[in-house]
Amino acid sequence: MHRRNADFEGTGRSAADDHGRPVVAVFGSSAGRPGEPSYEEARDCGRLLAEAGYAVATGGYGGTMEACSRGAAEAGARVIGITAPAAFPGRSGANPWVGEEIPAPTITERIHRILSISAACITLDGSIGTLTELMVAWNVAFIARLAGGREKPVIAVGPSWAALIPYLAKAIATDASLVTLAPDVAQAVAEVCRRAPTPTRPPAPGN
Repeated sequence: MHRRNADFEGTGRSAADDHGRPVVAVFGSSAGRPGEPSYEEARDCGRLLAEAGYAVATGGYGGTMEACSRGAAEAGARVIGITAPAAFPGRSGANPWVGEEIPAPTITERIHRILSISAACITLDGSIGTLTELMVAWNVAFIARLAGGREKPVIAVGPSWAALIPYLAKAIATDASLVTLAPDVAQAVAEVCRRAPTPTRPPAPGN
């Protein structure tokens, strides 16, 4: 696959690609291999987003990031991988399904850039890195609502987040409603379609 290396300065270019397709960020783990449930779920997520008309942005490396990139690329979507070479010097670069790699100088900037270019984000199962990405997305949504703006959809998939998000919201007295909990990737993508529709999909009533 031909890959273009890009460098988006500042907050990134847009929440849509050059053809007007919204970009959806998918956060996931560096763990997971083909055939494993987590890998195949992430691959389905990428495919469903592509079939719904979205471009996909991931962290660009292996595991479920690769799986989501693969599913989207196989279905014909634009795939962006935002990597952090300085933070992961042992990784050779983006996975082969990424069509456009955007290197970020730090982990913090990597998360900032992926959220900046995305119209919504989906968080799959993962460990502390994925948790960090979800927390930043949650905080960005909180600040947007506090400022009177419209927050981007933040969706978390699976039982781990379903247990953790309500617990954290209660423990730190914040708004759990800013994170939509979905039992599977099909419902997560349906929520994206409802709240951040593509140009060919009209918004759902009440949005």
